[in-house]
Amino acid sequence: MQRHIIPRIGPPAAIACFLILAVSLTAQTFDAMKAQVREHTLSNGMKWIVLERKDAPVASYHVYADVGSANEVQGITGISHLLEHLAFKGTKIVGTKDYEKEIVVLNRLDSLYDEITRTENAIETDSVKIEVQKKQFEELRLKSQEYVLVEEYDDMFIREGDPEINAGTSSDATHYINSLPANRLEFWMSMTSDHFLNPVFREFYKERDVVIEERRLRIETQPIYKLIEDVLASAYKAHPYHNTVIGHMSDLKRITHRDVKDYFAKYYIPSNMVVAVVGNVNPEEVFRQAELYFDRIPGGPKPEGPRTIEPEQWGERRVQVVAQSQPILVMGYHRPGIRDKDNQAFDAMANIIGQGRSSRLYRLLVKEKKIAIEVGSFNGWPGSKYPNLIAYIAIPSKDHTTAECFDVINAEIEKLKTASVTPDELTKYKRSTKKGLLDAMKANSSMASMLADAEVLEGGWRKAFDGLRQVDAVRADDIQRLAKKFLVSTNRTVGELVPETPEGKGKP
Repeated sequence: MQRHIIPRIGPPAAIACFLILAVSLTAQTFDAMKAQVREHTLSNGMKWIVLERKDAPVASYHVYADVGSANEVQGITGISHLLEHLAFKGTKIVGTKDYEKEIVVLNRLDSLYDEITRTENAIETDSVKIEVQKKQFEELRLKSQEYVLVEEYDDMFIREGDPEINAGTSSDATHYINSLPANRLEFWMSMTSDHFLNPVFREFYKERDVVIEERRLRIETQPIYKLIEDVLASAYKAHPYHNTVIGHMSDLKRITHRDVKDYFAKYYIPSNMVVAVVGNVNPEEVFRQAELYFDRIPGGPKPEGPRTIEPEQWGERRVQVVAQSQPILVMGYHRPGIRDKDNQAFDAMANIIGQGRSSRLYRLLVKEKKIAIEVGSFNGWPGSKYPNLIAYIAIPSKDHTTAECFDVINAEIEKLKTASVTPDELTKYKRSTKKGLLDAMKANSSMASMLADAEVLEGGWRKAFDGLRQVDAVRADDIQRLAKKFLVSTNRTVGELVPETPEGKGKP
């Protein structure tokens, strides 16, 4: 047996050797994991990505539909989020007591709604006729409820072991997420393929009212979200990132059942979706069942994304929202989309300047000067697929103002342009970010999300394994260069929440 002689080394050298070894082992682990990923594209264009893990008898499923509020046009804003609400209402065989009878009532309900709309939009309004029609409409709506098996779709998943059926809508995408015992693969295939093949958007009018109320509670009664909505509307004059995910109230009130069906038929098609499966599954069996269940969904060309490119900003934009609230400041700067070579450096910039209690802004505004009770920064807002914003937010403390916070934040940004971030700051960012990446890869659900996101947003699932390398590649001069180019007043939108006075006006 050959002996290996281990040299005696001091603490600094030992630490250095340990770090080199840790990085080497992590790279090997990543390479091994990447080699285990399998991919397959169905004849209808749906892409499948599978990572087999045998450590536990469970599997996570992530369906990524490449459609979000950025795909919406005026008149139907909020429709992607509304479709998320309708996602689990069932199909022709799930969620109904008798679909053949139910669809007759649903069609009559839609026809009557169209009649009400025409009556309301007539040159001479007939209020008596409208009242009669609305009464008939409500009677029909209640009739349609008689055929509904409420939450049957959710209940079936829960019985099969899914602890939390989930879905989410963003500016860029719509996600459908499940976690099930590994031996429930075919159940998931059957249920989910049926959802995209035979959706029935039952309880549409009821659920639309839920979303309307959600907008009222989340936006119209929450001053900070009013501010966010107006900042986005000001920062983006052309690109659809100017719309919030929840949509405009007038659009929500007028979106029709037909709008939802047409939108679903255009965007929720195989060529516009990616499925990532991570867990104790056999990739070949996943692909076999995908062929059986999902290849029956009609294909079509991938729909075109937004044509509009946000033009260059010509000067600082400012927006004020007056409300019964404490003052709040938001400063947003335009930056390129996620595929830009400097994407990771923007992330480092946001982190070092304003994320966490050890960040520059928190230490300066909250701890030292005590002019703010909260301060932070966020990157990739409101989405990351297209050119987006890196932003800073501050909530002044009592007897202090947004103007004071603005001056300090602006001064700190200017320092970025003249002095590099310190080695300690960069090391701290890299250490915490890499830990976050590694932790995310441990869980099946977050790993599936990373694979699907990388496939669509970054151009391929392999990019999911490039995170550590990209973090390590960030240099201090990258941050300084980006600050000089992008963190300038002409590229900035400033939003201010102004407390309402007893007279109903903002403070001067």
